[in-house]
Amino acid sequence: MTATSGPSGPPGQGGLAGRPRYQRVLLKLSGEALLGERAYGVDPLYCASIARQVAEVHALGLGIAIVVGGGNIFRGLAAAAKGMDRATGDYIGMLATVMNALALQDALEKEGVATRVMSAIAMNEVAEPYIRRRAVRHLEKRRVIILAAGTGNPYFTTDTAAALRAVEIGAEVILKATKVDGVYSADPLKHPDARRYDQLTYTDVLTERLQVLDATAVSLCMENNLPIVVFNLNTRDNIRNAALGEPVGTLISGGADE
Repeated sequence: MTATSGPSGPPGQGGLAGRPRYQRVLLKLSGEALLGERAYGVDPLYCASIARQVAEVHALGLGIAIVVGGGNIFRGLAAAAKGMDRATGDYIGMLATVMNALALQDALEKEGVATRVMSAIAMNEVAEPYIRRRAVRHLEKRRVIILAAGTGNPYFTTDTAAALRAVEIGAEVILKATKVDGVYSADPLKHPDARRYDQLTYTDVLTERLQVLDATAVSLCMENNLPIVVFNLNTRDNIRNAALGEPVGTLISGGADE
């Protein structure tokens, strides 16, 4: 576990100058990432900004899959806390992720990027069904795939969906975009003295109960030796820098030597 109080990122991540470290990545976006300055829904301008960054990374030759949450529209867990059946709430949340995926697809295609939305819940009029071999084929054909509706099952978060899909399609890393510049010992918005970590192991995240991904997602990444880079989406070029292996955010992996 390596911590820092300054803005420097994790050592040992960099690729060769200007060349991507990874060939296939999975970008995990929260639904809130599409809010922009709004309190609810999707801000088309902010969605377009994310699409431009993804297009820049795609132009480097990387295969890109995206898993997007639905918290900007509906949260099943929050609804369950107010009395709604948890499974019903989670299914509504899955539908919210499909709406976000369609908005992101539109923005990406305006950037000239061929894109496919694949849903874990069948809705053939607006999205393809998620089939692993088809998803891999899309990536081989240089299409960005947006994976919606989580795992298709209630009680699983989109973090877990991201870990599962990343393993299935052979992604080399999960790029987890957040509102802060890495993983902290506590919520930095509430605790100004919180420490930011440069590097963590999967075990660190689980034993310290650090709120970055849920335990199921972290365990799946640990079992498959899949690294996670947590970084600030609001910093320009961070998606590109993370894909290049530049030192941004926090690296979660099996050990400091990776």
